[in-house]
Amino acid sequence: MPRFVIRSLSRRRPSGAAPLLVAASVAASLAASLPLRAQSGKLGPAPAPITDADYVARRDSLLAHIDSGIVVVPGAREPVEHYPSFRQHPAFRYLTGFLEPDATMVLVKRGGTVMGTMFIEPPAPRAEFYTGTRVRYDELGRRLGMVARSKDDVNLVLDSLAATHLPYYFVSDAEAVEFVANDSLTFGRALARRLGASHPGIDIRDATPIEEALRARKSAAEIALIKYSADISALGHRAAMQAMAPNMNEYEIQGLMEYTFRRNGADRPSYASIVGSGPNSTTLHYDHDNRVMHAGEVVVMDVASEYQGYAADITRTLPVSGKFTPDQRVIYQIVRDAQAAGERQVKPGVPAKQEVDSILGVVAAGLTRLGLIDSVRATIDAPAGFCRTGTTCLQVLLFMPHGPGHGLGLDVHDPAQWYVAPNQFGVGDVFTIEPGIYIRTGILDILPDTPGNRVFMARVRPLLERYGNIGVRIEDNYVVTPTGFDRLTNTTPREISEIEGIMKARK
Repeated sequence: MPRFVIRSLSRRRPSGAAPLLVAASVAASLAASLPLRAQSGKLGPAPAPITDADYVARRDSLLAHIDSGIVVVPGAREPVEHYPSFRQHPAFRYLTGFLEPDATMVLVKRGGTVMGTMFIEPPAPRAEFYTGTRVRYDELGRRLGMVARSKDDVNLVLDSLAATHLPYYFVSDAEAVEFVANDSLTFGRALARRLGASHPGIDIRDATPIEEALRARKSAAEIALIKYSADISALGHRAAMQAMAPNMNEYEIQGLMEYTFRRNGADRPSYASIVGSGPNSTTLHYDHDNRVMHAGEVVVMDVASEYQGYAADITRTLPVSGKFTPDQRVIYQIVRDAQAAGERQVKPGVPAKQEVDSILGVVAAGLTRLGLIDSVRATIDAPAGFCRTGTTCLQVLLFMPHGPGHGLGLDVHDPAQWYVAPNQFGVGDVFTIEPGIYIRTGILDILPDTPGNRVFMARVRPLLERYGNIGVRIEDNYVVTPTGFDRLTNTTPREISEIEGIMKARK
């Protein structure tokens, strides 16, 4: 899933329930028509879960970066909707493994001694008719090795700790890494605001960078869980390749893939599933998934599962008819070559910019050969906000506007070691490589009318008619090893011959 466009990954489709009901029905019938192997595949043994000892070690690692202080880690709140599935915030889950809503952990480190308290929903027998039985204080205390109290006491305790004159360290409870800087509405931010107003002069600090640095380097247990999630996701992609045909609706493929994930033990999709055909293949985060797919089009499927909280993130581009046209094939191969160029740069100590530049260079060279841009370094005059800085940027960004990768883990956009100085790949980084080319028929309409742009637009406009509505993205997941990398998504076919072979066999 491209990282450049930022919005909530949990946004609900506005078009009503009917397509979802149809999708569920179609998914079941499609799955029933597939051979058993296509439905279940060959998953290896499920990896071991993260243990209570692992969570203790993570908390100890966080506290090792703090001399003395009060660490506040808020969990996700109960959703304010009619019984949606609750999902714990990645940062809170990483440090506690606790998966119930409305919890807050407070750790106090002073003079080498640590005391922990978990504030949770108090027992409410009537409410538990609706929610199921919630964990009790004594049970949670034994499991986590800390005191458990009612969530209603958290402000009282934080106020009382002000007398220690220790600094407060807050770990953000923003939904994802991208949203931390602009967070003003979360429960944790409100706690810190109230605390500062009630106790002028207290020292409130941000512990989020410490927690993110810990999450950035994945353990062997985490890598195994991400790999398993990727293997489950591969079954969904293979099922889609075997089932896809002209005149199906996008939501049929979405339903089939998500059914396959759940049937094989996944928690859920790791983000809103993207199944975009024809013109929708050129919209990066298209997730309406409600268009009939036609012969001769391509469909971008950015769809993956989450297993025990850990996300995979896989994109494949398929020809709806089962065979790429010559123009689609050329563009697909440019994207695949760009991904391979990025892979060749991945090893510990290599600057991430080197990988990005390699990918962009291959895409730009390919688009130059097709005539869609003037040269690898050619520029356009762009509208305000299109370029990262200024109003002049490379022409290639018209056709690949997003970054070609991001960290992956408990969040689909998880921290990575190369996000911070010196911005180099490190052992244990898990991330995506996802180049793409998106040829939107109306892309020239966004450009301002300048002399330089007029020449470029006049030359390129006929080519947009030829290549229009071809969107291709190929996305795989990787872990940096001491000698290079491993591709965690190696069971998901990605070469043209593999994809066409599977789709041909479906008939």
